[in-house]
Amino acid sequence: VAHFHTVRLAQPSGKYYTADYLRGIMDIWDLRGSGLTNMHGSTGDIVLLGTTTPQLEEIFFDVTHKMNTDLGGSGGNLRTPADCLGQSRCEFACYDT
Repeated sequence: VAHFHTVRLAQPSGKYYTADYLRGIMDIWDLRGSGLTNMHGSTGDIVLLGTTTPQLEEIFFDVTHKMNTDLGGSGGNLRTPADCLGQSRCEFACYDT
């Protein structure tokens, strides 16, 4: 295998995805990647499995500009940040999600 890159997308605040967002990500991944995903890996991210090096910049542009998603990396030294789920999961929440 010459190329097999994995792309991780951090979950949105509150960990709730909309159907439109998921469709948009899957449309990009079907076009630019293998179409294989690991939804909610151990980090809570969407893991997009398998793309080639020439597609990485295209994926980055599509996800940041078309899907309005922040992308970046922290290496292995930072765990995935998590947000409070609010009143949807906690009766003691200080704000409503």
